[in-house]
Amino acid sequence: MEKTGSQLQPWGLVALMEHVAFTSSTIRSAGYDQQTMTLEVVFVNETVYQYFDVPEHVFQGLLVAPSAGAYLNSNIKNVYRYAKL
Repeated sequence: MEKTGSQLQPWGLVALMEHVAFTSSTIRSAGYDQQTMTLEVVFVNETVYQYFDVPEHVFQGLLVAPSAGAYLNSNIKNVYRYAKL
């Protein structure tokens, strides 16, 4: 995983926080804001979602999960409030 800054990304979106790139068939990158407990996920199809009130340990789990997509489906989707950007 490599870090990307909060700038225009190669896929044409503006990331709202620093992101970590993933090698995944589902997730392109993810970022986390500790102050607001917001997880931002950019999917490979270029959609961006923010998940709210996510504890930091959940984000850390995403970073080390053997399958980021499976972790997201089991531990984040349908658990935390979200918004599609």
